Amino acid sequence: MKPLLFTDEPICQENYLACGDGNCIERGLFCNGEKDCNDGSDENACDIETDPNRAPPCDTSICKLPDCFCSEDGTQVPGGLCNVGPAGADCQNVPQMVTITFDDAINNNNIDLYQEIFNRQRKNPNGCDIKASFFVSHKYTNYSSVQFMHDMGHEIAAHSITHNDDEGFWTDAVVDDWAKEMAGSRLIIDKFANITDNSVVGLRAPYLRVGGNNQFTMMEEQAFLYDSSITAPLQNPPLWPYTMYFRMPHRCHGALQNCPTRSHAVWEMVMNELDRREDPTVDEDLPGCAMVDSCSNILSGDQFYNFLTHNFYRHYDQNRAPLGLFFHAAWLKNNPEFLDAFLYWVDEIIESHNDVYFVTMTQVIQWIQNPQNVDEARNFEPWKERCNVEPKPPCLAPHMCKLATKELPGEALHLHTCVRCPNNYPWLNDPTGDGFI
Repeated sequence: MKPLLFTDEPICQENYLACGDGNCIERGLFCNGEKDCNDGSDENACDIETDPNRAPPCDTSICKLPDCFCSEDGTQVPGGLCNVGPAGADCQNVPQMVTITFDDAINNNNIDLYQEIFNRQRKNPNGCDIKASFFVSHKYTNYSSVQFMHDMGHEIAAHSITHNDDEGFWTDAVVDDWAKEMAGSRLIIDKFANITDNSVVGLRAPYLRVGGNNQFTMMEEQAFLYDSSITAPLQNPPLWPYTMYFRMPHRCHGALQNCPTRSHAVWEMVMNELDRREDPTVDEDLPGCAMVDSCSNILSGDQFYNFLTHNFYRHYDQNRAPLGLFFHAAWLKNNPEFLDAFLYWVDEIIESHNDVYFVTMTQVIQWIQNPQNVDEARNFEPWKERCNVEPKPPCLAPHMCKLATKELPGEALHLHTCVRCPNNYPWLNDPTGDGFI
């Protein structure tokens, strides 16, 4: 049953809309996740095209930097540094940003990999170490290692406490579920990795399962700056990140995805799909892939090198939208030739381009809010924070806490941290581990 949103004669008074059975209810009750019409029709037309409370299309006369950024098709460059049109783009004055991210636990299985990639020899054109963003899930994470990565200037972001493997959970979770998972995750990271600078401001949904308006409402309420879970279908030119005040500049990609439809004061670090065709000039259209390790046709180091090079120039030669390379550590760990190809490619880019910066998600947003051309970028202050840090262990002897929690009966759990051991293993209803459940 569909609601009667469009009728020749208005059925309802202003700010009220008609259910399928003709009853009128307040406009705001439509598509709020609860059935308010007797026939439930207020929840049956709720995508980005039909939600009566949907965000309006981009209006650049209202949407102004630093707080808002959008463009009609999502491909325009912030600050008007160059125009992107049908004939292409001439964006040589725009720095090309690359965002490397890793998802899931940071621990002894992968910290050596991270130290190999971010070895303090690899520098951006401003002389600072290359940086990455880590979306950290809780279980199996060693928080002294998280503290080390943060001290080295990398960005730590939330990836949930439970990493619940029922993917539908994330699609349907209510605001409170999202808050417990993500604000709780941030609390655990801040406390046990001793992060005191309020820098945990981003999140990524497990399995990239977007949680619709509930997720983004939570993000506003809990003062998260950005999400990086929404995938944009492969397109040329690729998309720049955008704010969610106005409607997304691309379709909701993925059969089961629940994209937000309403207006939200949150940045979206959109995940541009990568082109995985072997020979982009002749190959048939293949669907793109968002996470590098989901590009299942990469089978050799040479293929991976060609894939990185092709996708880099797809961004660099067009509108210089940030290039996102999104990994799980195990994919590089288990395939040494992929790691070799990746490091060879990174070194080659650094050597041959003086306008390419490997930066964190937050640093991309800082640039969008205050666009700098290639010359200015070298002295851009937010990109010089924690420029080159001497690596030192965050503490002499991290505590290895053997803990339990009533929330996971029968499980013996370990927590590695430089701060004092808590009473209980931190979990959804007791993120500080104090035991006040």
